Order: sequence, then structure tokens, then C-alpha cells
Amino acid sequence: MAESVERYFLLMPMGRGKRPIKGRLWRPAADVYRTQDGWIIKLDLAGISPDDLEIEISGAELRVSGCRRDTFYGEGVSYQQLEITYSRFERTLRFPCSIEGAALFRDYRDGLLILHLKSEENCEEKETS
Repeated sequence: MAESVERYFLLMPMGRGKRPIKGRLWRPAADVYRTQDGWIIKLDLAGISPDDLEIEISGAELRVSGCRRDTFYGEGVSYQQLEITYSRFERTLRFPCSIEGAALFRDYRDGLLILHLKSEENCEEKETS
């Protein structure tokens, strides 16, 4: 249990308006699909309020960030086990071409953020060695 408590305090936000140390950010799992008209990205963001999400597109990068906050259950409640990470998160995905002009459609349901980037630009994937 001491390990869980230590983990909880290490991952807590650093105070109002301050960003935690970069190494303390967690990275949500992501699936990326190529479609005929662009891309579909799914991020595993259970427990995140849609109001706490930031989505930025710059060139060939998509950055999704925000914060998962713990729920306060009231006086007299103590924890037995803490395994869920509550803190800021950030996930940056790099695409093989610019996505800056793409139309962004978003849906958040069942703990998944689903982004659909629609672009008329033909994006040929570059081979990596």
C-alpha cells in the first residue's frame, strides 16, 4: 500500500496553474487509422471530462492534452488502494504529412476520444528505415 500512496503523490498536479514536471505526464493509449478521406484517432481517456481536453494541430503533429481529476467522496472516506493515474496527460502523434488544414470532428463516448481528421490533401506515407 505504501507504494500506491507514493505513486499517487508523485503524480499529483503541482498546484493551480503550474504544470507538473514533463516526466510525470502520462500518455494515453492511441489507435490511428488511415481512411480514404483522412484519419481516425482513438484515445483511451476514461474518466476525463471533455472540458478538460486540449487538442492542437501543428503541421504534421496532433497533440491531445488535459487532466484526469480524482473525485472527492466526502469526509470520513479513506483509500484502500490507488492504481488509477490522476494528473496531467499529453499525447503527441506524428503523421507522414501535414494535417494542419484538416477538418476536425470529435466524439467522446465510453471513455474513448474519437477524432476524425478529414482532408482533401493526398498524403502518401513515407517509408522509414
